[in-house]
Amino acid sequence: MKIHNIPFKQTGYFSNLICDYLDKKEGLTSFYEGYPSINGFRKQLELKQNFSVKNRTVLVDSLQNQYKSISVSKGTSENVKLLKQDTTFTITTGHQLNIFTGPLYFLYKIVSVINLTKQLKTEFPSKNFVPVYWMATEDHDFEEINYFNFKGQKVLWNRESSGGVGRLDLEGFDSVFEAFSNKLGNSTNANYIKQLFKNAYLKHSNLTEATRFLVNELFGKYGLVIVDGDDTNLKELFVPVVKEELLKTTSFIKVSETNEKLSDSYKIQVNPREINLFYLKNNLRERIVKDGELYKVNNTTITFSEEEILNEVENYPKRFSPNVILRPVYQEVILPNLAYIGGGGELAYWFQLKSNFSSLEIPFPILMLRNSVLLITEKQKKKLDKLNISIDEIFYKQEVLINKKVKEISEVNIDFTNQKLFLQEQFKALKKVALKTDKSFEGAVNAQEKKQLNGLQKLEKRLLKAQKRKLTNEVERVKAIQNELFPNQSLEERSRNFSEYYLELGDNLIPMLLEALDPLKQQFTIVEY
Repeated sequence: MKIHNIPFKQTGYFSNLICDYLDKKEGLTSFYEGYPSINGFRKQLELKQNFSVKNRTVLVDSLQNQYKSISVSKGTSENVKLLKQDTTFTITTGHQLNIFTGPLYFLYKIVSVINLTKQLKTEFPSKNFVPVYWMATEDHDFEEINYFNFKGQKVLWNRESSGGVGRLDLEGFDSVFEAFSNKLGNSTNANYIKQLFKNAYLKHSNLTEATRFLVNELFGKYGLVIVDGDDTNLKELFVPVVKEELLKTTSFIKVSETNEKLSDSYKIQVNPREINLFYLKNNLRERIVKDGELYKVNNTTITFSEEEILNEVENYPKRFSPNVILRPVYQEVILPNLAYIGGGGELAYWFQLKSNFSSLEIPFPILMLRNSVLLITEKQKKKLDKLNISIDEIFYKQEVLINKKVKEISEVNIDFTNQKLFLQEQFKALKKVALKTDKSFEGAVNAQEKKQLNGLQKLEKRLLKAQKRKLTNEVERVKAIQNELFPNQSLEERSRNFSEYYLELGDNLIPMLLEALDPLKQQFTIVEY
């Protein structure tokens, strides 16, 4: 295995906001607390050192209850118990309940949190660090999670959905399993994948249980702790924030103020509601809105007076679900958390939240970009080498890459730069003459220069096009290898499922990633295996 790293900015796949953050651009510092470095974590430990003893106790009790139905590894069991100690802290990532983990980057998120906890333990041996996966059980975007891609084809769970996705029963998964298993073949690794899928989705009652089982099977041996926030006891810890949200609309005010400042330079990821809570009950998940003196559950006939809704919060805290603005706050209330590891889109909305955290007097976590990975086989690397394509170049947009390679291998010089420079020198002499005559002649000279340069530009493009036709074989080989590595001209981690690589690598896949990825390096990783 060989590891290559390049800056995230160099890939062309990450936003200006994320690239500026990684570059520590001064204008962004007010939107986050600490930078993901060892020194940043040293300061973050001080901020989080007074985390509530009561909250730790409730967290551990809730987790032990959530794990009752599955086999728990020794590492995970010990990590859950350690959370009671005031010297124990978490590193967290979160993700939707995509069936069979969804895109590859789900694995990279979890590998990132596991590896970071190991690195922090080395740096701070007197502390304990627990990797956490937060299941987005209360989410309702079913169309985003009801499929995964396998070898370019969609494996779909097709059914009606309402309410929080974690509560969905697993009706219809027998046909999903049949469709998927038919694509896998009968190798040892294929049979393991089939059994894993069957045990997760055909032997549990809802999507939360299935996802917990699946992720525990893949990562339990590394001490990963899986948290389901759709929990009455954990929600009780969040009651003060829920009441604040209902009575003062604090998050709407604070996030709106931040958005106004942030939007001067960057695209805003999410916009706050006046009340950033859903009402969650059975198969219902609808926004809570204020209408005069009444609180209403959107698209229903359910209404509350102020007194009634506060009583509802006290008596049934599980019925109140935070949206994207408040979910991070909920997470930080119930976890002794130091950092959140997420993708570029996730971190973009976290930058909008710091002011709201400050107003609620809750420490803001370090924001950390997850590891991103391109997996390249030795065979694929040899193809790149034969085509003289470097690791950096493979990230170019396809047209740019093809043009560059055609120019390199063409026997004809396609670059007309010298001709353009020569032409500009000739027109310099004409411009000197023009200065001695009237303005109309000067304008004619400038117009003619522009016309001639445009003509050369068009000729250069036509010559390039002609050479592409002549070098069709080489062009197609460049396209083929890039399309292998970047399906649909995008990062493979955003579309492919881990099962494609498990078929080939089996039990070596996750250990290989754990060995290859360094979250503190904050660079894109290319793994050649």
